[in-house]
Amino acid sequence: MCGFAGFCDYNEDLLEGRNLWLDRVRSMARRLSHRGPDDAGAHLSAHCALGHVRLAILDPEHGAQPMTATVGEHTVTLAYNGELYNTDALREDLTARGYAFETRCDTEVLLKAYLCYGEDCAEKLNGIYAFAVDDTRTGKTFLCRDRFGVKPLFYTLREGRLVFASEIKGLFEYPGVTPVLDAGGVCEILGLGPARTPGCGVFRGIREIKPGHCAVFDREGFRDWAYFTLTAQPCTEDYETAVETVRDLLEDTVRRQLASDAPLCTFLSGGLDSSVVTALAARELDRRGEQLCTYSFEFVGNEEHFSPSSFQPERDESWALRVSRELGTRHTTLYCDSRQLLDSLYEAVIAKDLPGMADIDGSLVHFCRLVKEHHTVALCGECADEIFGGYPWFHRREMFDGMHFPWSNNLEHRMSLLKPELRESLGMAEYAANRLHESLRETPALPGETCDSLRMRHLSYLNLRWFMATLLDRKDRCSMASGLEVRVPYADHRIAQYVYNAPWDYRCRDGRPKGLLRDAARGLLPEEILERKKSPYPKTYDPAYERLLKEQVGHILRDRDQPIHKLLSREAAQGLVEETFDYGKPWFGQLMAGPQLLAYLLQINYWLLKYNVYLAL
Repeated sequence: MCGFAGFCDYNEDLLEGRNLWLDRVRSMARRLSHRGPDDAGAHLSAHCALGHVRLAILDPEHGAQPMTATVGEHTVTLAYNGELYNTDALREDLTARGYAFETRCDTEVLLKAYLCYGEDCAEKLNGIYAFAVDDTRTGKTFLCRDRFGVKPLFYTLREGRLVFASEIKGLFEYPGVTPVLDAGGVCEILGLGPARTPGCGVFRGIREIKPGHCAVFDREGFRDWAYFTLTAQPCTEDYETAVETVRDLLEDTVRRQLASDAPLCTFLSGGLDSSVVTALAARELDRRGEQLCTYSFEFVGNEEHFSPSSFQPERDESWALRVSRELGTRHTTLYCDSRQLLDSLYEAVIAKDLPGMADIDGSLVHFCRLVKEHHTVALCGECADEIFGGYPWFHRREMFDGMHFPWSNNLEHRMSLLKPELRESLGMAEYAANRLHESLRETPALPGETCDSLRMRHLSYLNLRWFMATLLDRKDRCSMASGLEVRVPYADHRIAQYVYNAPWDYRCRDGRPKGLLRDAARGLLPEEILERKKSPYPKTYDPAYERLLKEQVGHILRDRDQPIHKLLSREAAQGLVEETFDYGKPWFGQLMAGPQLLAYLLQINYWLLKYNVYLAL
């Protein structure tokens, strides 16, 4: 797992300024050094510069990047961030086609897959990846991103050059790329955030290669296309066969994702999703004579102050310990207190280059840093709810009526925080509605589906395209901030595609949310674990944290020079500080209630300051 950056220009010869451009691309890559603390490298050809920082996981002795293959008089050079889970099968096929290998690393397999299959190589990959290829044979730069966007890849066009990087901060090392926020960007942050429109980098002129997309840049310019989209297909299998298929896919996916030459663990909350992944991983490692290490996360003060709600009915700690004992893992519970949580808000902004899920992001930065002290790779249970239909909005009709995103149903409250003149001029409600209806129109469906079936298609597609993308972005950026690679078995495209076409009464068998997953996991875990009600990622209920937030926001509101005053109504924000919050009424997702809205405002203000964002409104 790594980070990379680069730029390309097919109208100038970069070799004429070799030292200048190598220095520039190395500077871009250095901004990403947290993603790859083990090694660094740079490459320059006549029309493309690539910089790379490496986190060595497979074949640490080899696999330095950028990696170059010579083809006649030409070179093909790869910079890559990710992990291929079908490396062995690809290597076997490429070997049969006459390609020889000098390393065990997946980087060499990917490079030779590109040499063999060209731009069609993406369709043959199973994994999490973003990569760039400087192909001097064809005079083009090729970019690609994995099917669900687990690994990031941002870009911008600057005076005829394509500039790209794993994170936005890398782009800002290139001359002339500056942080500008226009009306669309404000609508993204305050109208849709912490979600983002697919492909949108929020800052003016900054885009992201969309999940499942490739792109080419050459003398003719930039063009991109989708190599993967979900497809609607009729389900022809009975329920028992569907259960077997899901079980087989899960076993295969977890086994593939255990490949690592670095220390590996799992995140274990004691909920269904992480417990299934942990059970499969523990069983596979036991076959190898190894014991699995597991981690759960908790907050200081929750034992005393936790308050159950329909979104978070109970705490995780006792369940995680019980599953660990059942599976024989070596378990550690990690803790975060209120002061650490407050500080982590600002670390999360730097990790993501944007405001995010407030302390939900920040705590993950904190916990991942602790995990990284002992492990380099982790498997988690993220994405099962999006794929199998576990969230409350799949089951409560009042949470989704096709007029708003189901995880964000109170846009008016956020809009009320804006300065009155911005409330009038931004068109935030229309912006959000347009993004929603664009996604609804592109939802894959079968002709003649019933209204109820189409509604579930819409919910599934929105969750896969938007909410899952938000959580995957969070997972990558908050973990890679300390060089920890977190893998997401449920996000395997084979599982997502298969379950997308499973009838809703399969996914919610006998009225049980995620019934298909529960039945597929039968025999792996005790019945009470398999049937445990959903409880999301934990958050703090310690009133000390809310007091700290209100104190910090109060300081900002009293300081007229703070940049957030350019966006917010001081009176409305002051009302938030004085409010008594209901922790059971989130404004985004399941966890982001009143305190998290205050934390989000703190993140926005810090972001505007730290990145010296220019507001072009």
